[in-house]
Amino acid sequence: MSLDAAAASLADHLLEQEFVEVLAHHDADGIAAASILCHAMFREGGQFRLRIRHGITTADVPGDCSVLLCDFGSALTDLPGDVMVVDHHLPRFEGDYHVNPHLAGIDGDRNLSAAGAAYLVAQRMGDNRDLVGLALLGIIGDGQALDGPNREIVNEGIANGFITPRRGLRLPGRGLVEQLALAVDPYLPGFSGVPDRARTLVAEVTDEDDMDIESLLTRIVLAAAPNASVSALCGIWGTTYSLGREVIDEALSLTAVVDACGKAGNGDIGASLCLRSSHPLQEAWEITARYRQAVVAGIRGARRLDERVALFAVDDGEVTSDVADALANDLIQSGPVFVIGRSGDHCSVSARCPPGIDLDLEAVMRTIAEACGGQGGGHRLRAGARIAADQAEKFRHELLEAIPA
Repeated sequence: MSLDAAAASLADHLLEQEFVEVLAHHDADGIAAASILCHAMFREGGQFRLRIRHGITTADVPGDCSVLLCDFGSALTDLPGDVMVVDHHLPRFEGDYHVNPHLAGIDGDRNLSAAGAAYLVAQRMGDNRDLVGLALLGIIGDGQALDGPNREIVNEGIANGFITPRRGLRLPGRGLVEQLALAVDPYLPGFSGVPDRARTLVAEVTDEDDMDIESLLTRIVLAAAPNASVSALCGIWGTTYSLGREVIDEALSLTAVVDACGKAGNGDIGASLCLRSSHPLQEAWEITARYRQAVVAGIRGARRLDERVALFAVDDGEVTSDVADALANDLIQSGPVFVIGRSGDHCSVSARCPPGIDLDLEAVMRTIAEACGGQGGGHRLRAGARIAADQAEKFRHELLEAIPA
C-alpha cells in the first residue's frame, strides 16, 4: 500500500471514531505527531484523550476503546489488529491501520518522521495545512534530512506562508547567554555548562545592543574546535525557521522546549504548547533550562567503561538519549557510541552512529535487550533499549561481544 493510501485509510477510520485514546512517545517527534492528529480530530468534532509516555508495551494498550499510537508501536508484533499506529520505526506490526514510511519503501530514519506521517494523515482529514510547523518539529527533533517527503512537506509550508526560513544561530534559548550556556545540540566545549564564560563572550561582542556576529562565531569556533566535531562546528550557524502559528515562533526553540518537557516527565506541558496554549510557556522554559543543565552535566560527567568500544555510563538515566547524541555527533569519535544510565529499577541505553559510521544499531539493541529480558530497537543509526537494572552487567558483556573489533 502506498503512503498516501495508508494515510487516507487511517484518516477515514479516525473520522469514524467517537472517542480515541492517543498515546505518544515522549520526545518532540512523538508529541508533535500526536498533537497534529488531535488538532485534526478536534476540528472535525472528535473527542480524544492524549497521554505522553516513555515507551509502550502491548499490556499498556487499553482494550475498551479506539487507540492511536504515535511514534511507537510499529515494533510490537502482538498488538491488537484494530490499533492505529503512526510511526517511522522499523515495522513489525501488521494491523490494517498502520502509517509508516518503511512500508512504502521510504527511509523512515532520514526522510519522514512520525510527525511528518501524522501531517499526511491530518491532510486527509481536512484542511490542516497550518499544522505543518509541527511536522518540522519531528524533522528537527530526530535529526532528519530535508529530503524526500520531508522536503515536500517543508516546501509546502513555505509556499503557504506557515514556515519562513532564515539564516542565524541554530542554538535554542531565550537569549544569547542561555543559547551558549545550555547548548547541547550542538554541544559546545568551553561554553556549554559554563554560563560565566558565555556572559563574558556576549559582553565582548556586543556594543549598545549591536552584536558582532562574525566575531561571536569566530570566538566560539576557536574555543570549541580542539574537542568538537566538524558537524558540531558547522551546526552553530545556518538555516532557522519561523513558525507564524505556534506559541514559540522559532522552530529550533519550540522543538527543544517540547522535547525537554516530554523527557523531563512533563509531556502534558509539551503537548499543550503544540496544541497552541501559551499558558504554560514560562514553566516550559524553566523545565527546559533544568533539563538541558542535566544533559550538559551528563555529557561532562560521562564515564567511559571500555577502551575499545565507546560505552559510557551516566548517573541520570533520563538523559541518555541526548548525551548519546552529543557524544556521537558533536565530539570526535571513531565508532558507535553507547550510553547507559539508571532510572529507578531500570536502565536506559542509547546508541548512536557518528557521521560516517554505519552499523545496524536497531538489530544490536533489540537482540541484546531481548537476551536481557528487556526491550530494544529504533533506527539503524539511532537506537535504544530499556532493561532491568540488575541486567546492566550482562547487557554490557553482550554488547562488547556484539561490536566488531
